[in-house]
Amino acid sequence: MKVLVTGASGQVGQDLVDVLEGAVPAGGSANFQSSLQGHDFQVVGVSHHDLDVTDSARITNALERIRPDVVINLSAFTAVDRAESEPATAEMVNAAAVGLLSNACEIHNARFITLSTDYVFDGRKGASYVETDTPNPESVYGKSKWHGEQLCSARDTIVRTSWVMGVRGKTVGKVIADRAKSGESVKFVLDQRGSVTVASDLTVALATLALNPPGGTWHVANSGSATWFEVAQEIGRLCGRDDDFVTGIETADLRPQPAAPRPRRSDLDTTKFTQAYFALPDWREALSRFVGGLPA
Repeated sequence: MKVLVTGASGQVGQDLVDVLEGAVPAGGSANFQSSLQGHDFQVVGVSHHDLDVTDSARITNALERIRPDVVINLSAFTAVDRAESEPATAEMVNAAAVGLLSNACEIHNARFITLSTDYVFDGRKGASYVETDTPNPESVYGKSKWHGEQLCSARDTIVRTSWVMGVRGKTVGKVIADRAKSGESVKFVLDQRGSVTVASDLTVALATLALNPPGGTWHVANSGSATWFEVAQEIGRLCGRDDDFVTGIETADLRPQPAAPRPRRSDLDTTKFTQAYFALPDWREALSRFVGGLPA
């Protein structure tokens, strides 16, 4: 099976290429990845320098040349706060490009998988979100990702995930670990709850879906939910810090205030994926591997 991965130079993309090639990425679990043994992938990973996903002609040329069975789109404008001042760019990359890729895949008989986000929800439900809940994004970033979902066809597979942390790339988790190791302290919010997703585990799920893309929307994240305060506390503990490493604060007390609104509770209910495939490991166990995979 030939798989084309866009955004392959990002934190998720690098791990996905490893997983598809049979290697265990840093912070990954060989045991968890064992479900893919016996499956062979031919993977072509491209960065935004290799393929401009906002250019229809270049997408067509790439698919005609590579002839993939499956395209996994990881290209995205993920600067949530910057999107507020650059809405056109966010819309082009997170929405228009998804529509172009979806259309090209249909024409060239390739299955399409694209990554979306918990930020399509407003966080007011008061419980975990299931796939059938109606999105109501409040940030420019969330709106652009929701628009991208709407440009997909019924045969496409949309994977919503959240709070992604990879050993490679810039992530909040790495910032927390760096501060913990340097002896500094941090402040994190107590009133934002979501689902932690370690990139190496997410990519096992993506590779599994690539074997026979089911179509529709799927929520994929590590098991359990947490606040950012709890995430920082756990990473601090894994780095040998005491409970005084992190101070809990309210979102309203953040200085400066973030430009983009964040959903207060956007944890994803992953029952659908778990029943059809498997459960991703608990977020604490996943963070332990994430911290263990970071450079000393």
